[in-house]
Amino acid sequence: MATPAASSAPLIEKHTIGYVPPEDRHGKVRDLFTLWFGGNIAPLPIVTGALGVQLFHLNLLWGIVAILVGHLVGGVLMALHSAQGPQMGIPQMIQSRAQFGSLGALLVVLIAGVMYIGFFASNIVLAGKSLHGVVDSVPVPVGIVIGAVGSGVIGIIGYRFIHVLNRIGTWVLGIGIVVGFGYIFTHIQTDDFLTRGSFNLSGWLATVSLAALWQIAFAPYVSDYSRYLPADVKVSSTFWTTYLGSALGSSLAFIFGAVAVLATPVGMDTMDAVKLATGSIGPLMLVLFLLSVISHNALNLYGAVLSLITLVQTFAYRWIPTAKSRAVISIIVLLACCFAAVGASKDFIGHFVDMVLVLLVVLVPWTAINLIDFYAIHKGKYDIQSIFQVDGGIYGRYNPQALLAYAIGIAVQIPFMNTPLYVGPVSAHINGADLSWLVGLLVTSPLYFWLANRDTSYRRRMMGGKLASSL
Repeated sequence: MATPAASSAPLIEKHTIGYVPPEDRHGKVRDLFTLWFGGNIAPLPIVTGALGVQLFHLNLLWGIVAILVGHLVGGVLMALHSAQGPQMGIPQMIQSRAQFGSLGALLVVLIAGVMYIGFFASNIVLAGKSLHGVVDSVPVPVGIVIGAVGSGVIGIIGYRFIHVLNRIGTWVLGIGIVVGFGYIFTHIQTDDFLTRGSFNLSGWLATVSLAALWQIAFAPYVSDYSRYLPADVKVSSTFWTTYLGSALGSSLAFIFGAVAVLATPVGMDTMDAVKLATGSIGPLMLVLFLLSVISHNALNLYGAVLSLITLVQTFAYRWIPTAKSRAVISIIVLLACCFAAVGASKDFIGHFVDMVLVLLVVLVPWTAINLIDFYAIHKGKYDIQSIFQVDGGIYGRYNPQALLAYAIGIAVQIPFMNTPLYVGPVSAHINGADLSWLVGLLVTSPLYFWLANRDTSYRRRMMGGKLASSL
């Protein structure tokens, strides 16, 4: 249900990392479906989905199965984070101080910021290539700058505008991708569309991991886009609208990439394959994807900026960041990413995938700790004031239990890793299959639960009535 604040909410967001008070809450739960559905039908998930058949040599059937399994599993974790937003009313990364302490959370916040800067830079490369594909006279570097500026404007305006654009995008892109599927299936240009590739366990698991990671990668900022909803919104409603929107939208985009690549000759660049496979409607599809990547990329810029503000505010605790602060930091990030992307656009997407595979190792333990702490330890009840105190209030500067579980959660994944930087012995023994993220979840979750429940001094503080769910 919409609140009275919905109609009076300013278009340019005034909040940054601070608590959103009840009088500023607005929006509808169904906006979460459109945000994550529309936001996931974009070039980057299309390119990532194509890797299942391009890089891991799966056929269409097993590629689709792997994509669905990965998104359906990873989407559960992502949506559980989203459901925290209305109850907490603060961004996800600053909420991590309640699990790791005011200083202990810095590493996780830094990792999230780096990841979203990487996402942003990769997407502006795709925007540049898409614009060049639509208008040949526009060089890719110029297209990169145009894409970055467009995303920057949306990100600076902020929360409400992002939701509005994705409500529109859900209908436009949803219809567009269905039409695109229809055209490809009726104009297949290869004889091995259904037979190219085959099942192989390592490739199947790698594709599952990429899809699951796509969902888990949203975890550090997914609740940023639900934190303005009224606090009495049902957790189940927030969960299901987020889950269905993200799992469905991203699965469609991943599968679209795989289908386009299989419908065209071997060796083509994914976006070139999309243009060729969609024939006469190809230019229109590229225009839609160009608009999509600009809109979707605003989320990455927004998340990166909130992470950077959280880092700075940890030390400059008297600083009260404003909308102007958010705009200035957004421009700085935008310029830096443009410079990096223009200089490395040829190999940027490959480097991005390498980075994502490495970041998976450090994101998974954080996800496990955050969810166990929120749903099993504190049951959504936190002292918001302590989260913003320089000494961490009742949460302290460091939480040894969380940091220990986090370190062990990273360490146990190493033998199961398969990244360009390192291949673990277990992964090498099973033909390169990467099971690190699954091991990290299965070890970190019960370990943190056990360690947190043994912290008797912390439980005494809880019993002393110092915890509250809001200001």
